[in-house]
Amino acid sequence: MKEKILVKATDMFLNLGFKSVTMDDIANEMGISKKTIYAHYENKTHLVEESTSNLFLVISSGINDIIAVQKNPIEELYEIKKFVMLHLKDEKSSPQYQLQKYYPKIYDDLREKEYDLMFDSVVENIKRGLELGIYRSNIDVDFVSRIYYSGAFAIKDHKIFPSSKFKAADLEDYFLEYHLRGIVTPKGRQILNGIINSNQE
Repeated sequence: MKEKILVKATDMFLNLGFKSVTMDDIANEMGISKKTIYAHYENKTHLVEESTSNLFLVISSGINDIIAVQKNPIEELYEIKKFVMLHLKDEKSSPQYQLQKYYPKIYDDLREKEYDLMFDSVVENIKRGLELGIYRSNIDVDFVSRIYYSGAFAIKDHKIFPSSKFKAADLEDYFLEYHLRGIVTPKGRQILNGIINSNQE
């Protein structure tokens, strides 16, 4: 039951928002009593913490599986983007914004873990791209990795990119193309254009 509550709560948090969903909503949706939820999770903060922690483990494990296949680094970034978007439900409800505003401690802890995972994987991606000659040899790996990380979070800032003007999926596409066009060689550009064209078909 604990696992079922976690799965349902995570799904509702991502679709409706961490603040918007109440313990009553989860109980009603599952057809169980609120008391049953409290038997496994002492309060909503605990449930939010477990939910985000579990989601992070699922996503980080999936990213590691994608990286282990050792695809072309450009393809790899697109695979990771697709995988993350699938698990975050296209972030319809701005869950990151709600998490940051109403559960700042959980948000900060999660962001720290995300930084370690994302920064390391981006560094490895760039190094492999350099070895394959699809990323420019004169780029500063440390700088580009940090810029990529910063940008990935900036596009989720609704003050800069209001959801009334930008769809989350479009922003992810724009940002990834922007990042790659700045670092690819002519050889890499051919691969990138091929992926973009196939995605538009």
